[in-house]
Amino acid sequence: MSMPHRKGAICRALPLPLAVLLLAACVASTSPGGKLQPAASTARVNELALQSGLDWARIRGHHRMETWTIDGPALNRLVIVTRIKPGEHVFLQRKERRSRPDGPWYRSRMRPDELRDLVVDGLREGGWADIETPGLRPASFGGVPGLRFELEMASSSGLRYGGMAAAAEFEGKLYLLLWMAPREHYHDRDAAAVAAMFDHLRFVRR
Repeated sequence: MSMPHRKGAICRALPLPLAVLLLAACVASTSPGGKLQPAASTARVNELALQSGLDWARIRGHHRMETWTIDGPALNRLVIVTRIKPGEHVFLQRKERRSRPDGPWYRSRMRPDELRDLVVDGLREGGWADIETPGLRPASFGGVPGLRFELEMASSSGLRYGGMAAAAEFEGKLYLLLWMAPREHYHDRDAAAVAAMFDHLRFVRR
């Protein structure tokens, strides 16, 4: 299968989690688009400082959220969500409603397993299936305590994805990084570089 057709097939296989972001992923599946963030440079996303050995295209969809990609969001994407307030959806889709108190709403001082489950609930809400989260562990991001874990999941059509997540509470708000790529080729190609990027994640006080 040619690469444009392959990208289109992967885009059609995607469920619709993270609402606006995945809609944009299907639109931009054949090219990265966005603003170039060159390798070996330091990037700021609100209070987050990130360094990477990869070239990324930064697609800003919200003042508290960005999607980074290398080959196009359908093939690999790093979702960066910042300043999630208590009572807000983990992916900033909407605020907590009394009619649905069990939704994926962030609450301050959640346990690590609760934060992991929050992410899983948000993904399931969008149509991802067979989600596994091995390797839940504590992490430190420049002295700010947080957590990391890996991801294994399937789209609604059964396409397998792998990825990783990092999360931390900073100044009363939640910060989340979620990277995902199809298991076929793209995940294994970049997983080590993305893990190193997470290793060097830091918070910067304004």
